[in-house]
Amino acid sequence: MARDLTYIPSTLIDRTFRERIVLVGVQFPGVSAVELDRQLDELALLVDTAGADVVARVVQRRDAPDPATFLGSGKVSELREICLAVDSDTVVFEHALSPAQQRNLEKILGRTAIDRTAVILDIFAQNARTPEGKAQVELALLQYRLPRLRRAGGSLSQQAGGIGTRGPGETQLEVDRRRLVHRIHRIRTELKEIDRTRGIQRQGRDRGRHREITLVGYTNAGKSSMLNALTDADVGVEDRLFATLDPRTRQRQLPGGETVLVTDTVGFISNLPHELVEAFMSTLRSVQLADLLVHVVDASSENAEEQITAVHEVLGTIGADHVPELLVLNKSDAPGSRARDLAKLYPGSVYASALTGENLDAVVEAIGQRLRVEDRTITVRFPLDRGDMVAAAHREGDVLETTVEDDAVVMRIALDPVGAARFAQWRVKP
Repeated sequence: MARDLTYIPSTLIDRTFRERIVLVGVQFPGVSAVELDRQLDELALLVDTAGADVVARVVQRRDAPDPATFLGSGKVSELREICLAVDSDTVVFEHALSPAQQRNLEKILGRTAIDRTAVILDIFAQNARTPEGKAQVELALLQYRLPRLRRAGGSLSQQAGGIGTRGPGETQLEVDRRRLVHRIHRIRTELKEIDRTRGIQRQGRDRGRHREITLVGYTNAGKSSMLNALTDADVGVEDRLFATLDPRTRQRQLPGGETVLVTDTVGFISNLPHELVEAFMSTLRSVQLADLLVHVVDASSENAEEQITAVHEVLGTIGADHVPELLVLNKSDAPGSRARDLAKLYPGSVYASALTGENLDAVVEAIGQRLRVEDRTITVRFPLDRGDMVAAAHREGDVLETTVEDDAVVMRIALDPVGAARFAQWRVKP
């Protein structure tokens, strides 16, 4: 097979404070060349977001990864020659490397070898802003680094003093490992406390009975832009991967008069590292407990269908695949957007543009309808002198129909179970 290598001219690359990266992908059985190329394109975007430049790609076909070097000795030697030719600093693999594979590759290549997970963790570390976000990223990094902990050369043992106590003692590697484990435990305790505080806040919201809507979607699909469009939140928006790590919640009033809470969350990606899933569980709790997920899709992407599937896989991983979902096909204004075609492919979805506001009213209406489906519709009868109850009905639910009779006001209302219980004494039995 001819060498699978694509060079990028060094004259096109700004080397100021940016690493030079060689990407490596392996085509295993069941994975097409087109799919692998798409994965490497996404990896190149991740590398660029992390602040480095891709100078070459290397692709190999294998039935299974080599236990020692992932690629096999011949391909690793070829990879070393390529790295020397393009003067690369780091080699990034699309697939996960074991600690042993990573060590062996670095010895042979003479440069850093990392995998896709390490790149994503680096991006998260750059973008974390809040104390919670920083703690979550640190936890993920420590969990990733713990099995890869190693020391370079020299004596790693500490000698104990005194007759009868001399011996190898505890190695510095063991001391470092114990410190990492201790730090992991401390961060987990801090995040549990944050989760407990959020639980208390959630109880207060439940008493206020505001419905909760959570925006989910592939990274850079436009969730923050959609939050701004729906709530006038004025949060920062960037055209880059994983620009949002910390959840942000704003209020929105629906056409029926009820107020809902809209939360923006961290973007998803295919093969989301399990270290991130575990570390960000307190943040992802809002996804699990939402009344409705608004799944924002970049309809201008050639890989929109694959991204929808990837998001559904992540939702299943975090136990949120049971939550009702509204598919919003964003960026309908972008050149080459397939929003209208995708809307036909996914019945019940809505196309819109968070940037221009196109069809945004349809999104809001669809949100109200989806929430109403989850509600309980009842008919109540209030005396004419109970205007307070009529006003309460408008506050508590979505009034679908009102009829004024000689001695009463009859209303059909969509309510959640708590609201239905409150108006039980006024309910008209079918």
